[in-house]
Amino acid sequence: MDGERLGGEAGGEAVEEENARDESVSPDEADVLQEIVAVIESAAQLGDYRRTQRKECYSLVRRLKLLLPLVEEIRDHDEPISETGIKALWNVKKATGLAKKLLKICNEGSKIYLALESEAVKVKFQKVYERLTRALDALPYDRLGISDEVNEQMQLMIMQLRRAKRRTDTQDIELAMDLMVVFSKNEDRNLDSAIFERLAKKLDLHAPKDLKNETLAVRKLVKERGGPTTESIQQIIDLLNKFKQTAGVEVTNILEEPTMPYKMLEKLPSLVIPHEFLCPITLEIMTDPVIVASGQTYERESIQKWLDSNHRTCPKTRQTLAHLSLAPNYALKNLIIQWCEKNNFQLPKKHVVLESDNSDPEQREEIQSLIEVLSFSQLEEQRKAVIKLRMLSKENPENRVLIAESSGIPPLVHLLSYPDSKIQEHAVTALLNLSIDEANKKSIANAGAIPAIIDILRKGTTEARENSAACLFSLSMVDENKITVGLSNGIPPLVELLQNGTIRGKKDAATALFNLSLNQMNKDRAIEAGIVPPLLQLLKDRHLEMVDEALSILLLLVSHPTGRQEIGQLSFIKTLVEFIKDGTPKNKECATSVLLELGSSNSNFLLTALQFGVYEHLVEIARSGTRRAQRKAASVQQLMRKYEQIP
Repeated sequence: MDGERLGGEAGGEAVEEENARDESVSPDEADVLQEIVAVIESAAQLGDYRRTQRKECYSLVRRLKLLLPLVEEIRDHDEPISETGIKALWNVKKATGLAKKLLKICNEGSKIYLALESEAVKVKFQKVYERLTRALDALPYDRLGISDEVNEQMQLMIMQLRRAKRRTDTQDIELAMDLMVVFSKNEDRNLDSAIFERLAKKLDLHAPKDLKNETLAVRKLVKERGGPTTESIQQIIDLLNKFKQTAGVEVTNILEEPTMPYKMLEKLPSLVIPHEFLCPITLEIMTDPVIVASGQTYERESIQKWLDSNHRTCPKTRQTLAHLSLAPNYALKNLIIQWCEKNNFQLPKKHVVLESDNSDPEQREEIQSLIEVLSFSQLEEQRKAVIKLRMLSKENPENRVLIAESSGIPPLVHLLSYPDSKIQEHAVTALLNLSIDEANKKSIANAGAIPAIIDILRKGTTEARENSAACLFSLSMVDENKITVGLSNGIPPLVELLQNGTIRGKKDAATALFNLSLNQMNKDRAIEAGIVPPLLQLLKDRHLEMVDEALSILLLLVSHPTGRQEIGQLSFIKTLVEFIKDGTPKNKECATSVLLELGSSNSNFLLTALQFGVYEHLVEIARSGTRRAQRKAASVQQLMRKYEQIP
């Protein structure tokens, strides 16, 4: 299975209990994991990098943030970590610390110096990439409880770091030439004041406040160097003074400590953004905060991307979300705006947008060339091109946008109908990757992909069928696509995959069927397609570890009259009580929720559950279960009292 798997859980109202780490976690392990998180969080809050290194800094920060899911999965691992594993994690911590140090230099350092020494700084980035690559490569992923999705994400990150290490960014020729001119001994710098104005604008050194901060940065640089001022330092000072003259700011002796009137040049203390204003996913201040079903608040763009990637859990609490609606948090947004106005803080633009606007022209040209091959070349060339597009669409969000903008979706959809099974497999997987992007979901459906994907789901290779199921789930995040899949007879082959597929196939089918069954008409179709027997079988085969997925789908189906009739058999009520008694916290919550739904429509279900001894277990859940489970258990008890079925 490729890294393009869209993780995804079946969801429902199930909630993962927020337990602390297992007591087997050693202090060393907890320390190193906490330090890695602390380094990444502090690095992510730096922002406002010098223009000459800005793109590289944002790219490095984005990669550091990708380590957070890795840390969370290691924290959730039940087994203690070996000394070798802890040592490997310490190396990751050291590498992230080196990255943070470089980011801090690019955040606080002299803008003139960083522009002048851009090649030297580039070498520092390469060293950071090498250190991160070695540290991540040495992690014992198989012994740390890392999921396939996160493992594949880390391997992709390692590959990108290696490629970044070899890549030389295009130098800003105009900036380099201007610096060369102003630092040339033979040049009369008074001849062309436009050069200084252009340089000042490029380096963001044309406002009094920026010039004051640059003065402090240069003074700090001089102190760090110690000894007499070198020629290069003197050139930096001379250029800074020229910028001040151009801006009408008083020129002072940078090497002297400021007198009292000069206090205005001192840099203000770093502004600490209140923690509650930061998105838990991006660790950046929120501009459009929204509330999810778990009650947590996120930046709209970041949580939408999380949901579009087939996740149905709250990233912070890992609670399964009862629904995917996003409610604007107007109160918090007003607080953020007030705080920004009070502290003269300007909300940042989205970094992702900036990077997308500056996409690699060579990458765009390569993608366009591959799409042309899909339409006009021989079979073998088409196969190579679709494989390459599959990998590119898996690599990063920018490529998904570029492929769609280059009209790559229609030819990929056309390949779904090719008689070559491998081309079908690669094409449907490429579309799966592209569907992660919200805008692409509608484009793929509008190109007529859904019936062809369903056809592959029926007759394709094992991997193609699994990826088709995952793709249908991703596309059905859009409500109208749920209807299209149902009308295109897509539910029966999903039920068949749920019953007879591999473990991965069953999980993909369950995820898709859960999402599709949020539509009332699709509940009818799923029940008619025979979904109940395989779901009940999943409850018996606990080694498949799909109890929560099965219960979540059953919870949707018991709201349907026919569903209740098929589900509410004596043996099922007994199984439900067993999970309420001995299941995991999440099992107990799901099972209690199903019993509440059944009992709300028919008191006989409650009477049957009482006969199997459910009441004492409901009392225990109401006392010590998860918060949602406590509410469900209390509601079931209230129903029982209403129907006078308990003493």
